[in-house]
Order: sequence, then structure tokens, then C-alpha cells
Amino acid sequence: MSSTTPDNQVHWFRQSSPYINAHRGRTFVVMLAGELLDGPRLAPLIHDLALLNSLGIKLVLVHGARPQISARLADAGIESTFEQHMRITDSAALDSVMAAVGALRLKLEGLFSMGLANSPMHNAGIRLISGNFVIAKPVGVRNGFDYQHTGEVRRIDVDAIRQQHSSGNLVLLSPVGCSPTGELFNVNAEEVASTAAIALGADKLILLGDDLRLADPQGELIRELSPQEAGKLLADEQFEDNGVDRQLTAACHAASNGVGRAHLLDASVDGALIKELFTRDGCGTLVTRETYETLRGARIEDVGGILELIEPLEADGTLVRRSRELLENEIHRFAIIERDGMVIACAALYPFPDDKTGELACVAVHPGYRKGERGAQLLGYVERRAREQGLQRLFVLTTLTAHWFQQQGFEAAGVDALPGARQSLYNWQRNSKVFVKPL
Repeated sequence: MSSTTPDNQVHWFRQSSPYINAHRGRTFVVMLAGELLDGPRLAPLIHDLALLNSLGIKLVLVHGARPQISARLADAGIESTFEQHMRITDSAALDSVMAAVGALRLKLEGLFSMGLANSPMHNAGIRLISGNFVIAKPVGVRNGFDYQHTGEVRRIDVDAIRQQHSSGNLVLLSPVGCSPTGELFNVNAEEVASTAAIALGADKLILLGDDLRLADPQGELIRELSPQEAGKLLADEQFEDNGVDRQLTAACHAASNGVGRAHLLDASVDGALIKELFTRDGCGTLVTRETYETLRGARIEDVGGILELIEPLEADGTLVRRSRELLENEIHRFAIIERDGMVIACAALYPFPDDKTGELACVAVHPGYRKGERGAQLLGYVERRAREQGLQRLFVLTTLTAHWFQQQGFEAAGVDALPGARQSLYNWQRNSKVFVKPL
């Protein structure tokens, strides 16, 4: 069935509703790398940002300008000099910086003003407000280099930005900052974005770049990093000069200083912003201190999620049916893996203390997450709980997954290996195989 059929669209919309509710009223700082602003992907990105605004998300948009500044300098016959990823900006270069940034501001204001009928922004009515929200200071002289009109962020005018948000406006920050003495400084756009996100207490920092994709040695997308892991990657990797290191540094800085989640997205993926924010697994790399996936003991509020997980397995006979009432009474015996609010795996431990034996039961992993060793993680968790209770072995009854349990160290046994109390409940009609594992 095509993914664009009405049924699939309805399914996707229903699945996205928890995120729509969670994001409403939140503050997101979104950075667009300069490379995107002259490319074909800009207009669709503006449409997606307009959609976020219509869903009640408070947006601060930060734009880069590095390639546009370089082009202006080249046209003026001025050679660019970089130190520590910062352009040394003299008085002549500053004129090119202001021209490039000013042109980009006007371009973005024009795009957000589109309201043609039959277009994605019809009747959007978005006001994009730019101004002197970024207060800067000079970098000064470092390692013998005078950075002149190159600056760094001193502070963000948080109160002014919040005032604009309260009026329903979207705020635009540019990579030029003003000093209290009226001077202008060329500042790093990634620094503006991360500093703004921290100062505003933003819920998310989202960095969109051209081919911004972090991959492991096998070429697979790195979906999640802690700030510590991101810092190690920055120290170990030799990134090409395509902005990835600057954007990863900004994400790491924000995530280390109170911003809940920082996202790195490849803007060449159509709809990357929507996919990242409104689907469970997204399409980019998440840098966060939070644990995106948690293995823990189950609570009463997890009953609905467990029932939804095990229902297909009960229907095909893999698991024995459990009523909601029974599950509520036995919820303390369950462990789950929760991914961003969704129960994606579960298992239960039923102890038989007199026999120093425990039953591993109701092992289930969501079909979309069966390649990540989550079953083995759950088993390890249950084994630790069993040892804490003084149990010396585990047994499991299964009809369809015997090979998996054997791979986890279980050995085939007869019904007589079960504790007496469990033997009396054995369902001979179901004819489950028995496997035992010493602890």
C-alpha cells in the first residue's frame, strides 16, 4: 500500500498527535546553515517552519551567512583569513558582511510573507521580527591574531524575544551582533544559535545543514549521542570543512547547558524537520543528556502500553492472553523498555521462592525494534532482579521462540523440571517447551 494513501495518512496523523500536544507552547531555536539559503530546499523549509508556528511552537530562527559573505568578499577582491573557524573581519570585510547578512534578512522576510492561494503558506500571516537581539563583544587579539570586527556573543536579549513570542511573532537572529557602544561584529551563527537556546531555556536546538549527517564506521546514521560522546567524537574525528564540527559543537554546548535536546538534521532529506519532530525515531542525530530509551520496572501507568505491545502476540498464540485486571495486579512483576514515552519491550518475573526458581514470562519486543538486542537487555535486567531475590535459576515456557532462548543460555528440560506449583498449572494442550537457565 502506498504511504500516501488516505489510510496511511490518517495513521501517521494519529501517531503524530502526542508530539503535536507535547510541542505546543514550547520554544525551539532553529538554525539554517548559510548553504541552504541559496538552494532549492529553502522554500520547503520555510513552509515547514510556518507549519510549526501554526501548531503553537515559539520559534527563534537563526541563519548562517558564511558562503554568502565569502562570495561578497571575493567579488570585492578581499581574501578571507580564518583562525579557529572564525573569519578575521577588518573594516573592509565588515562592509561585505553587513551586505550579505542584510540581503539574507530581507530574503527570509520575503519568504515568510508568502501567502498565495493554493500554497502551503496561504493565510499563514507570519510576522518575522529581526533586530538587535544579539549583544556582542570583540574577540580581541588571540595567539597574535587581531580579530578586529570579529566578535562573540556577550548575551541575548531574552526579554525582547519573549515579548515578540507573546505577540505571536517569529524571531530572526543573524550572525551580526551589536555592542553597547554601537559597534557591529561578525559572529558565529552556531554560537548565536546555541547561546540563544541556552539563554531562552529552549526545549530544542535544531541545526539544519547541507548533508549534515553523522555516521558510524559502518556508514549507519548515529541516532543519539550524549554530550560526552559528542565531545569525544569531536576530539577523535577529522571533519571536513563543511560545518559539521561547528554544528556538533553547538549541539554539544547546548545539551551540556540545560537545553533538553539538540538535533542535527540533513536538510537534503525532504521533510527532515517534520520527520524529526513528529515521528518516534526521527531522521537525524539527537544530542541529549536525557535518556531517550529507558529500561526500568513497570508502573501502573504502563499497563496500556504493555497491552498494546502484547496484543498481536496473544492473537497469534505466541503469548498467553492476559486481561487488563490481571496485568494491573501483576504490574510490579514486569520490566519494560520505554522509548520516548512508548513501551517497546517487556518481560515479567514470577518467583517461586521455595524452589529458588523464577519464571521468565511475557517476553515481547515491538516488531520495529527487534534488531537492537533489547530482548537480551531485558533478560539481563530480569536476571539481576532474580538474583536479588535469592533465586538460582530461571525457566521459560515457549512455543515459537525456542532458538532465541537457547542462544541466551537456556537449555531444554522436561515439565518435571518446573516447580511443583507451576507443574499443576501446565497447559498440556498448549504443549509449550520448557527451558531452564542457571543463574
